[in-house]
Amino acid sequence: MNKIIVSIVFTIILVLGINKITDMIFYVEQPEKSAYQIDSVTTVASTTSSENSDPENIMALFASTSAAEGAKVFKKCAACHSINQGGANKIGPALWGVLGRKAGSVSDYKYSKALAAHGKVWSFQEMDGFLLKPKDWIKGTKMSFAGLKNAKERAAVILYMNENSGNPLPLN
Repeated sequence: MNKIIVSIVFTIILVLGINKITDMIFYVEQPEKSAYQIDSVTTVASTTSSENSDPENIMALFASTSAAEGAKVFKKCAACHSINQGGANKIGPALWGVLGRKAGSVSDYKYSKALAAHGKVWSFQEMDGFLLKPKDWIKGTKMSFAGLKNAKERAAVILYMNENSGNPLPLN
């Protein structure tokens, strides 16, 4: 047993010794200056388009999209919401005439406490902020949709929802 322990200790000392000896033999001094000189450092700031971050800009995007494009994007929403007049609630409430209506006001739908307490009217800006990331806009909502990051898609869906109303909101 003693021979095994001595062999292991000797092997460890030998490996560490060889490592130290090779460091001394192949020692390389670090240069004072880097071999790759960079004249100037230019940083490119990551900028997000104001279209994506400013809910007030949604009105400007209405000119560059249409309700027909919104109908295509709304297919992402159709699994949980109906948009037809008299449409039934699904996982989410029916969205006929949602713009201009108070949040959480469909009488035969059980909203999350957060959305029921939200109390704001669905304006273009309010809907834009909500569609960007619902869980961040109304903390505690049970809507699990990740959101629409593309501002033009949000604008198109909002136009489509506005068109599917008995009393559409004016676009000016």
